[in-house]
Amino acid sequence: METVSFDDFLKVELRVGRVLSAEPFAQARKPAYVLHIDFGPELGVRKSSAQITAHYQPEALVGRLVVAVVNFPKKQIGPLMSECLVTGFHDADGAVVLCVPDKDVPLGTRLL
Repeated sequence: METVSFDDFLKVELRVGRVLSAEPFAQARKPAYVLHIDFGPELGVRKSSAQITAHYQPEALVGRLVVAVVNFPKKQIGPLMSECLVTGFHDADGAVVLCVPDKDVPLGTRLL
């Protein structure tokens, strides 16, 4: 495993946001949802494509807190310009399970 310095880790902006909406991303090559996530007044609302369809239904995602990288460059995914990367872990079958805080924290809070 490659090691990184603490300074390298600090370059990655992992922030908490709340899912405002989630809908199937019909144009995605692999099953995915388009998420609109509120990161609070400093960062605002950002869009992301998330391949989390195995464990989540769109209506169950609305209102949930998620952790996302907010300082990667925007990425064009089909017709969607993704503005953040939602984080998760692969389960034993390779499906993604979201990485989430276990308590409410203010939107935009940075992971440290």
